[in-house]
Order: sequence, then structure tokens, then C-alpha cells
Amino acid sequence: MKALIIVDVQYDFLPEGALAVAKGDEIIPVINCIQKDYDLIVATQDWHPNNHKSFASQHVDKLTFDVIELNGLQQVLWPDHCIQGSYGAELSEKLETDRVEAIFRKGMDPEIDSYSGFYDNGRRKNTGLAGYLKDRQVTEVHVCGLAADYCVFYTAMDALDEGFKTSIVSKATKAIDKGAFIEKKNEFVQKGGSLL
Repeated sequence: MKALIIVDVQYDFLPEGALAVAKGDEIIPVINCIQKDYDLIVATQDWHPNNHKSFASQHVDKLTFDVIELNGLQQVLWPDHCIQGSYGAELSEKLETDRVEAIFRKGMDPEIDSYSGFYDNGRRKNTGLAGYLKDRQVTEVHVCGLAADYCVFYTAMDALDEGFKTSIVSKATKAIDKGAFIEKKNEFVQKGGSLL
């Protein structure tokens, strides 16, 4: 069975959001259009407490996009975004969600960030997504959403690690940094992933 994983199509990652991906809204019609091609659709949702340590606002004398060490891991300091219960954390109302069977929330532990829909960044705990997909006899996943060079990439890499045949749907994702994403795409393909 083939599943579509829709990653973080939330207002804070869309134009005018706190951590906007340029033209991120352009992928929504594409995602809506391709949903008919999948047996199973799931989504992820960044869902941070307001004191999350990945926020620059939680560190005195630090600026947005500074890089620090947080609990033994390298951490980019982000603007406050996708705070639990906020408008910015909501999935876009333009995204068709009628066929989304489950939503997996991530980034809830204030001590560690979570780019992947499968694990936090230290792989200390999983979200339950892999088990859910395996229970549904999914063998192949296609990943789309925001942002290509962070949450989409890390979700796709972890999907490969979990043994799924994995593709990134190129027209259904946008990157924060296109140059960085080219390098990450190469890494993904070298690991056995493919681009659609």
C-alpha cells in the first residue's frame, strides 16, 4: 500500500506566517490534486509549547537563526512558531483534509526540536507514525509539504530508515533555502530515495 505524508502545511510556514516559506501556499492545490492517487493519507503538525527551547526568544543574547548546542545537539534558533492552540499552528483551511486519516504532532517536548514526522532530532522518542503505517501494511510513502529542506527532508530520510520505499513529491514542496535543498536532495537520492 502507498501512503502520502503531508508535512506541516500550517499557517506559520505559509506567506505572512512567523516562519514563512516563500510561495509555500503554491503547493496546496498540488497536494489537494494528488490525494486521489493514495490509499492512505496522513499529516504531521508542528505543535510547540510556547517555551520551546528552539525559539530564539527563549535565549538571552541570541538572535533568530543563530545556531547553538541544545542538549548535545546542534540547534537553529527559530522565531516563535506553531505554538499549540495558536492560529499559526493550524493546518491551512485551503488544504483538503477529509481523507487525512491521522495527524501526528511533533515538537511538543520543549527540550528538543523535531523536524521529522517520525522522530525528534535526537531520535530519543518516536511519534508512532512508523508503527501506524506498518500496521496499515504501507510499503511505500510519498512525502510533501513544508519545508522541503527541513521537515520534508528529515521525514523522508527517516522513512527510508524505517524500510519504506520513499519519494519526495518535488512539485508539492518548497524549500526555505533552495541551495541547501539541492545538497539534501542528493543525499536523499544517494540513500535510496527518489524524486517525483
